[in-house]
Amino acid sequence: MEQLRLPVGIEDFAEIRRHGYYYVDKTQLIEQVLNRRNKVSLFTRPRRFGKTLNMSMLQHFFEIGTDPKFFQGLSISKNNELCEKHMGKYPVVSISLKSIHADSYAKAKAQLIKLVNREARRVQFLLDSDRLTAVDKALFSELLDREMEEDTLVSSLQELTELLEIHFGQQVIVLIDEYDVPLAKANQNGYYDEMALLLRNFFENVLKTNDSLEFAVLTGCLRIAKESIFTGLNNFKVYSITDTDYDETFGFVDDEVKKMLKSLNQQDHYEEVKEWYDGYRFGNTDVYCPWDVVNYCADHLTTPNATPKNYWLNTSGNEVINHFIDSVGEPQKLAKTELERLVSGNVVRKRINETITYKELYSTIDNLWSTLFMTGYLTQRGSEDDGRYRLVIPNREIRNIVTDNILSLFQDEVKKDGQMANAFCQALMEGKEKEVERLLTAYMGKTISIRDTFVRKSIKENFYHGILLGILSFKTGWEVSSNRESGSGFSDILIEIDDSDIGIVIEVKYSDDEDQLEKDCKEALKQIKDRDYTQKLRDAGFHKILKYGIACQIKTCKVLVEI
Repeated sequence: MEQLRLPVGIEDFAEIRRHGYYYVDKTQLIEQVLNRRNKVSLFTRPRRFGKTLNMSMLQHFFEIGTDPKFFQGLSISKNNELCEKHMGKYPVVSISLKSIHADSYAKAKAQLIKLVNREARRVQFLLDSDRLTAVDKALFSELLDREMEEDTLVSSLQELTELLEIHFGQQVIVLIDEYDVPLAKANQNGYYDEMALLLRNFFENVLKTNDSLEFAVLTGCLRIAKESIFTGLNNFKVYSITDTDYDETFGFVDDEVKKMLKSLNQQDHYEEVKEWYDGYRFGNTDVYCPWDVVNYCADHLTTPNATPKNYWLNTSGNEVINHFIDSVGEPQKLAKTELERLVSGNVVRKRINETITYKELYSTIDNLWSTLFMTGYLTQRGSEDDGRYRLVIPNREIRNIVTDNILSLFQDEVKKDGQMANAFCQALMEGKEKEVERLLTAYMGKTISIRDTFVRKSIKENFYHGILLGILSFKTGWEVSSNRESGSGFSDILIEIDDSDIGIVIEVKYSDDEDQLEKDCKEALKQIKDRDYTQKLRDAGFHKILKYGIACQIKTCKVLVEI
């Protein structure tokens, strides 16, 4: 049986279908778009939820000259009447703004011009059209010009639709993917107002009072209606992550994931995939992040025992979560408590403003909550009668991203107070368990804590394990290993101290109750002994080995040592 191939990083629908890659059928989006028939539809979803692939699918369905074989066997092919009427019947203009990454307005404008040039080249058969006049062709030639003037640029898509309608005698479908990426980059690099004005004119010309427009579909991460980029558009409809319409068309639903895993003979990994990558809720539907599921399955085809990874983290920066964690210091004690609730698997209740501008994303803690929600770091579990949403961290992957950022910032704080970190390490080396306990408790008060909820104990232990690694990373001359194989298992932390005969083994436990701290410390020490975690240190020639059992419970800890 031929091995199914997974489309990792492939966002072109035709390439997926032509080369036999696994495809999760989302062609019901075509029917929904045609049934609602809005003049302009905007879909807002977090990154890596299939927006670009869906836009490619729409283009290949509607565009004149398409290959009907691409849709054979898919759900849309069962609707013969719709396919007969609409498949391959329209000229299509399709651009994606996701590649506009520039540190200045001039460069961003140049990149936008190049996108228009590329789309114009795709339909340069218009230069040979016997339906276009010499004036029409001269106008089209301007769209191929790398040095086009700004007034030509802002009218370019509208003029392209006019010329296509003249040639084909049919109104044009316009697809604009990731429309808000240029605004995000402009906001980061200080030319926001100029970019917003350019895009406002660019979009208005093609989407407003354009008689050559059949309909348009746009995608983006944020709605940003207050930008007035779409001012005055009639029949402009936004479908966000809070809407029930189209709630299954972006992201994978549970049945799709089960079917995919079964097709790849990976059904035994279902619970792991669900824990790590499920948990988002769009409208009333629970969805998985497609990017994560596809990458996980691809890794397991080549390495069946591969551990799950934070795939989503590597798709772009995590500026949003960094801004949030930076904001929860002493002036924001309530936000810090709420962050603890989230990391512990609890709910926080917040009002969501889906129309904030890019300028306002990080301006207040309230806007940050909205930004975390709209960009996929938080999701909802319903709403209250007063309109507030019940927000949660969706899955283990996002919890890891949040806690890793917290621990990274904690490590920076440790470095600022070298004296305290040095005292902790000195006490650890000398076997002073009470002093280790006192200083570790002080450190725990400086960061968030994980509370006693349904979050798995291993996740809680990993967090406190991370706090210890953050402190120990300060000490030069100490070789610190995490989860290193020794004896018949993997010790939490193994420390080899240069120029000495001292080695240290640490096992960390999380206690469900404060009264259990000492018992769990003793259990940690027993585990070190039973699994012979000291073997590596003995083999390396260390004669004095300190074994630490450390138990944590919220912001309390207990430390026991055996030498």
